[in-house]
Amino acid sequence: MDVSATIRTLLQRLADGELTPEQCGDQLSSLQSTHLHVGDFARLDLNRRERTGFPEVVYAPGKAEEELRGIVTSLIEHGRYNILVSRLENTLYEALCDDTVASRYYVRSSTAVFAMRPPDSGSGRVAIVTAGTSDLAVAEEAELACIYAGTTVERFADVGVAGIDRLLEVLPDIARSNVCICVAGMEAALPSVLAGLLPIPVIGVPTSVGYGVNEGGVNALLSMLGSCAPGVLTVNIDNGIGAAAAAHRINKLLERRRHE
Repeated sequence: MDVSATIRTLLQRLADGELTPEQCGDQLSSLQSTHLHVGDFARLDLNRRERTGFPEVVYAPGKAEEELRGIVTSLIEHGRYNILVSRLENTLYEALCDDTVASRYYVRSSTAVFAMRPPDSGSGRVAIVTAGTSDLAVAEEAELACIYAGTTVERFADVGVAGIDRLLEVLPDIARSNVCICVAGMEAALPSVLAGLLPIPVIGVPTSVGYGVNEGGVNALLSMLGSCAPGVLTVNIDNGIGAAAAAHRINKLLERRRHE
């Protein structure tokens, strides 16, 4: 979504009575400034979605309750919606809840969304594939980030190489996507298999799932980085947000060029 689209949306909301002239004016003014200072602890990037196509996501660990409240409240006051807060503890989510603001907490991935609105939808699709059920926490984080950024997602869970026939059953469906995010722990062989079979980019997300030598995901990370199949792009351990940002941008770029 670019700035002109944002302005049109604001004007339409004004015409529909969803915003007062003062609220519309404040939000239009906020488009002119890049950063919003919140106390002495945060400088928010208000125009990241308009500039890059992917919104700012609030990372909760290390932030106090009042800091998170200040950040989320400030974003809402400046017209931001579908605000994702990642790695948020359930108790903190309950403390931040406000009956006047629609929100939801996703337990598996410890992700919250505030100021919920139906996400923008576009053409194209991202496939999110997990090697095992234990990888679903990270996969859900990537899925939510894609959806609330405006990309359609289809999930294919528990199709790892321990039972390769499971993957072969869904491979034609995965291939119809523009991008594949592959979430895998342990030896993380699945991204290499996918990259050897698919004509689309494969973004590998190593997870900290596994025993002993997996070393909190280091083994999976090294496996993906050392893939012999060209076309595997690898993000950091458990970094579903990073994978979603890359997949969303690739998908939108491909769809834009397809319709030019």
